[in-house]
Amino acid sequence: MAVRAVRGAVQLERDDAGHMEEQVGELLTAVLERNGLTGDDLISIWFTATPDLHSAFPAAAARGLGIVDVPLICAQELDIAGAMPRVVRLLAHVDTELPKSEVAHVYLGAAAALRKDIAQ
Repeated sequence: MAVRAVRGAVQLERDDAGHMEEQVGELLTAVLERNGLTGDDLISIWFTATPDLHSAFPAAAARGLGIVDVPLICAQELDIAGAMPRVVRLLAHVDTELPKSEVAHVYLGAAAALRKDIAQ
């Protein structure tokens, strides 16, 4: 078993708590499924949100999925002129047998433009 980092992001259509929970839940579910992971494989998750998102904590979506025994933290992205708006990113640390080259980083919807080099 090795510790690996998995990246992901999603762009929200609007700053709304229910929408954030839905979209972040979809992102986290995709990260787990595409990497063959379960909640037990999670070590920790960092969530960041762009400064234009105020309605909810992205980590609340993970708690809503039943991920209750994993350390989670939320932070704000840098406010860079011209950056994509309404984006939630995650960095999950996981236990996995996957080599680094096979880790699936997940960028959903318009967020795929953020990392064309690694988006799956």
